[in-house]
Amino acid sequence: MTHLKIGDKAPEFEGVIGEGKTIGLNDFKGRKLLIYFYPKDMTPGCTAQACNLTENFAALEEKNIAIVGVSKDPVKRHDKFADKYSIPFPLIADEDQKVIDAFGVWGEKKFMGKTFDGIHRISFLVDEEGIIIGIWGETSKNKVKTKDHTAQVLEILN
Repeated sequence: MTHLKIGDKAPEFEGVIGEGKTIGLNDFKGRKLLIYFYPKDMTPGCTAQACNLTENFAALEEKNIAIVGVSKDPVKRHDKFADKYSIPFPLIADEDQKVIDAFGVWGEKKFMGKTFDGIHRISFLVDEEGIIIGIWGETSKNKVKTKDHTAQVLEILN
C-alpha cells in the first residue's frame, strides 16, 4: 500500500477532469490540497464522502483547502456523479492509473469473501509547499470517515 507518509513531498501528478482539461499538483501552489482516492462513483461510501465534502465546501475553502477526487471511473461517469450530487470540485478520471500509482493507493482488497485488486479509500492533505500533512485511509490508524471526512481534515489544522 501507500509508501507515502506525513512529511513527504506529494508526488507530482496530472490527471484528466473533462472537456480535455487536465489538472496537476502545480495548479494548487499556494493552497492546501485534499486529494482523495475512492473506489467508484455512485456507490454508498463514495457518495457519502463526496456529499460530506460538498456540504462543507465553503468551510474548507475558508481554510484555503482545494479538493480533488480521484478514481478510475471515466470522465462521463464523473460528470454524471458531479451533476447528480452538485459536487463543486474536480474529479480526476485516472483510467490509466498514473495518479493512483504515484500515490500508491492501488492494491489487494477483500470484500464479501472475495480478494481483488482495487483503489483503497485514502486521502492526503498537502500543504501550500507540496508537503503531506495528513493521511487517512484503510491502512493507516486514521480511517476515512466517509460521513464526516471534513471534520477529520479540519482537525489537522487546529
